[in-house]
Amino acid sequence: MHSLDKLQLTNTTRNFLRPSDAGMCDHTTMIKTKNARRRRLRVRKLRYKWQRKVHAAEEGEGDELLENGVSESNCDPALLFENESISPSDSGVYSEMSIIGRRKEMEDEVRVELGLTAINDEKYDFFAVYDGHGGAQVAQVCRERFHRIVAEEIVARGEMDEAEWTRLMERCFERMDGEVSSGAAVMKTVGSAVVSAVIGKEEVVVANCGDCRAVLGRDGIALPLSNDHKPGRADELKRIESAGGRVINWNGYRVLGVLATSRSIGDEYLKPFVISKPEVTVTKLTEKDEFLILGSDGLWDVISNEIACNIVRRCFGGKMKRISLKVANDSHVAEAATVLVELAVARGSKDNISVIVVDLRKTNSSSSP
Repeated sequence: MHSLDKLQLTNTTRNFLRPSDAGMCDHTTMIKTKNARRRRLRVRKLRYKWQRKVHAAEEGEGDELLENGVSESNCDPALLFENESISPSDSGVYSEMSIIGRRKEMEDEVRVELGLTAINDEKYDFFAVYDGHGGAQVAQVCRERFHRIVAEEIVARGEMDEAEWTRLMERCFERMDGEVSSGAAVMKTVGSAVVSAVIGKEEVVVANCGDCRAVLGRDGIALPLSNDHKPGRADELKRIESAGGRVINWNGYRVLGVLATSRSIGDEYLKPFVISKPEVTVTKLTEKDEFLILGSDGLWDVISNEIACNIVRRCFGGKMKRISLKVANDSHVAEAATVLVELAVARGSKDNISVIVVDLRKTNSSSSP
């Protein structure tokens, strides 16, 4: 064989081997990356397990720390410590908790106003969870404005029955949506689900627009005070199609294949298919009422109403403790909000998680003669 032919054969062989060599290098790099990630996860689990044992030894309740799925193998402490965005407000009457979870951006907002306004010397407290999508702008505007709108409407109307409360809350949502729609152009493609509760001595008024949720704990049962607005819900599907829209099953039912909720504040580009009209419930408070839970879908996607109420009830009874999130206040209502968030993370929630727990036992005791 001539030297020229040998040179050509050698070059051909090298060119033939290069892709496979590169592939082997890529494969080796991938294995090393996976192994490094496994080692990091193993260290996190060991750290979490150690923290749990220390806490259990201090509390003396190691066997009752958590149930219904929380263990050192499925709760990543990095989500609770490294990415937390917590506002642990607690007055003894309520506690709120909000974390970024596995999302890259925080789009949830929470608002609590104790003594928002009064009707004939009866004070009303305000609680709300805002679950933004497409950005946090609309949720942030709602957090600053919505409770003020509610207060203005209550003062303007005076005493109200159930029908009047419904009209009032519908008007508040209409005003809030109008303010958002007339705002900056960047908010035209941004929206927010909203669940709010106005609580007096004798009643709780819940208004829901979107897929947040309110659940009342009463005499050992879970009583939903709202109904999620999902595009696949029969009445919502009919309404959207009657307006000329479509619901497409694209990784779940979505309005025009885009939005996974059928009602919200904002989302100007999806009107009239996505509306801002809330569903309102007025519930008379009784001596058997224990607590109210308001939460974003990051909680309810992985925890049922019944499990959530059982957890809060056990926290109120001192039978369950948080294990990782550091909250200064050690009241039972603070424990309940924290444990709910921890459990949602442990069960694999992929969204921001926001929770408000309101202790209604204090309301009942203070209203009794």
